[in-house]
Amino acid sequence: MKALNAWQFLARTENGVRLIVEGRHHFNISVLEDDLIRISLLKDGKYRLDRTWAIAPKGDVPFEGRKREDTTGFSCPDFHLDETEDGLTIETGTLRLKIGRPLALTWEARDAATGLWQEVARDRPLNAYMLGRKDHRNQHHLLRHADETFYGLGEKSGALDRSGRRFEMRNLDALGYDARTTDPLYKHIPFTITDKGGLGACGLFYDTLSSCWFDLGNEKDNYHPPFRAFRAEDGDLDYYFSWAPSVLEIVKRHHWLTGGTAFMPRWGLGYSGSTMSYTDSENAQERLQTFLAKLDAEDMPCDSFQLSSGYTAIEGRRYVFNWNTDRFPDVEALTSAYAAARINLIANIKPVLLDDHPLYGQAADAGLFIRDSDSGEPEKSPFWDGTGSHLDFTNPATVRWWQDNVTAKLLNRGIKSTWNDNNEYEVWDDDAVCAGFGDPIPVSLIRPLHSQLMTRASFEAQQQDQPDKRPYLISRCASPGTQRYAQTWTGDNYTSWDTLRWNIPMGLGLSLSGFYNTGHDVGGFAGPRPEPELFLRWIQNGIFHPRFTIHSWNDDGTANEAWMYPEITPLVRDALKLRAQLIPYLYTLLQQAVTDGEPMLRPLFLDHPDDPNCRTAEFDFLLGRDLLVATVVEPGAHVRRVTLPANADGWWSFDGSAWYQGGEMLEVPVKDDTIPLFVRGGAVLPMAAPNLRSDAGSDTERIWRVYPQPKDRPPRVSRAYDDDGVSRNAVVDRHCLTTLELAHREGRLHLDWSRSGSWQPAYSGARIWLAGQSGLIVNDHARSSGDTLSFNPSH
Repeated sequence: MKALNAWQFLARTENGVRLIVEGRHHFNISVLEDDLIRISLLKDGKYRLDRTWAIAPKGDVPFEGRKREDTTGFSCPDFHLDETEDGLTIETGTLRLKIGRPLALTWEARDAATGLWQEVARDRPLNAYMLGRKDHRNQHHLLRHADETFYGLGEKSGALDRSGRRFEMRNLDALGYDARTTDPLYKHIPFTITDKGGLGACGLFYDTLSSCWFDLGNEKDNYHPPFRAFRAEDGDLDYYFSWAPSVLEIVKRHHWLTGGTAFMPRWGLGYSGSTMSYTDSENAQERLQTFLAKLDAEDMPCDSFQLSSGYTAIEGRRYVFNWNTDRFPDVEALTSAYAAARINLIANIKPVLLDDHPLYGQAADAGLFIRDSDSGEPEKSPFWDGTGSHLDFTNPATVRWWQDNVTAKLLNRGIKSTWNDNNEYEVWDDDAVCAGFGDPIPVSLIRPLHSQLMTRASFEAQQQDQPDKRPYLISRCASPGTQRYAQTWTGDNYTSWDTLRWNIPMGLGLSLSGFYNTGHDVGGFAGPRPEPELFLRWIQNGIFHPRFTIHSWNDDGTANEAWMYPEITPLVRDALKLRAQLIPYLYTLLQQAVTDGEPMLRPLFLDHPDDPNCRTAEFDFLLGRDLLVATVVEPGAHVRRVTLPANADGWWSFDGSAWYQGGEMLEVPVKDDTIPLFVRGGAVLPMAAPNLRSDAGSDTERIWRVYPQPKDRPPRVSRAYDDDGVSRNAVVDRHCLTTLELAHREGRLHLDWSRSGSWQPAYSGARIWLAGQSGLIVNDHARSSGDTLSFNPSH
């Protein structure tokens, strides 16, 4: 490594400036928005990889990637450039960037109230930028201040505040991980947020797919003041710096930068069954048929079932796209039975062919695998029960082969959704060759990209099969941009109370990093069977995450099933039915994520940054802006301590029995059936009946749960979104948006509502449920709790 210090101004470019560093390297500064600037360091003036798959501010990127210099989707505003003996200054309406000597950047933001500039970030004074001399390693160092707090980096384990720790981005199949300590994990999300308090917040996204490390205060060096460090083992140093007055705005800016969230079908928010033990059974089809019967017998809501990889097994080994016809003698009969029950099947698929796979020779002869760096033959790596080769999704022929098999082996047989699994691409021959769409690339440069392209290939196959419907996909491994295609989760967790607790900040970390549609394996995936109390509490927590799946691979061969413990089954049923009732609220949150970039899961401080108690409430969270979730996560608990964020609207208990001042710390008594929930004053929650299915046609009853704010508070607006739940263009075409404003006027509580859009929901009216009051005025008509309003179909 060599530090880069000396630089000269080379040229003003179309949207920035170019410097020459140490007489040979290019240092480019690009002004993309008033509050967003890109920095790229090109060794010897050339890109190591001149494409990106993460940056998509307007529409998706080409399958082969977007040129890094492409500014489509950015406004590229004008800027002021000032050159002095001390360096350069670039100024936009929001940011001022000073380039000093030796090479180090200082970032200032304009205070909206005073118009004054204030420093928000600064590179380390010495050796801020470093490059490998004989390789492409790169480093970036910034000063670190004691009053800063760091967030982001995706699903990292432990506390949501990343300060004082070191993290590695290297995708691994971390089966049975410790949710407090294990690192690295499944996803590659090199994005951090620096919360500066009153100075606002900064986002720092390093657009790299190489393995990299973030040190956020773990390291000390006597020759430097306190610093934070980014280190990558390969690739280009290419980062995006953003500033905003709040962490929430930085989160939304990064979500926009990387292409937003997939608008999946409504049924994807319902309960999804799954377990390894079903498809690993020799009577797998019978067990799956029994699952349908048990749902009916137990009166349990369910919308999908995730078909684990046992359906592909031959003598215990897994062979993607191979149907084990002994376990599944009549696939079409199974898929027809699930379709008749209105339960969607989602099939597990893997991007590795074991070396004795029936299709291995065909794929090898066609050149579909990543190639060994020495022999040029298909690379071979450990995978599941043997050795296999990873498919190369930077080869268009591989993409076509994959899509043909997804279509023939799954879609044409009645399974319309895919679970893209085991796609961490643990190929440790760093120089193994990927086709690179005609320009070969070593795997070390793009390892996590394959999981994204695999998921996208599946996404496009599903689109081609049903062009008018939204695809539903899941992917375990991910890099920025994968959320454009799929829902994700925190991988193969270990069954323990610790996991139940610490999965919560893991999911919130994903949400702060632009991955809004997430969840966890409820009940625990690996390890012992959960005892009844743990299982119940996990379900009571899991129903408040976008992905709600009970999944397992228990050591004793048992399956985590909603009815596995008869003594708690009634309480499990209650929880599942509450989830079903929440679908209209969840679906509205999904629509807001897609259209407005609003996170679905939110740490308390995101909407209450000035409340210090919200910073330490690791296991309480908000679902949307208005529903506070504080489920029981300790064994044998008799009380649950709850942090109520400080705001003047206050918080209602979900059942409407009590209103609390914002900022209180509550001790809530709990029993087995207790699910501590609170709703912000002024909110109106749209809810459904406890339907067994979440498709729009079943949603024939609407309830508006009204939670008044104090009389001296201003009006608050809530929204409810409806459509047919599946149409591809519903969000921009056929839908119904209900706006509900709750306000105190002339001593009375008023609810004013209006509807827009051309879609007519299955429900024709709404029943009013009112917390704590005897009546209200709805669009100038007096109403009481329990009254039903009728809607004019023409709105």
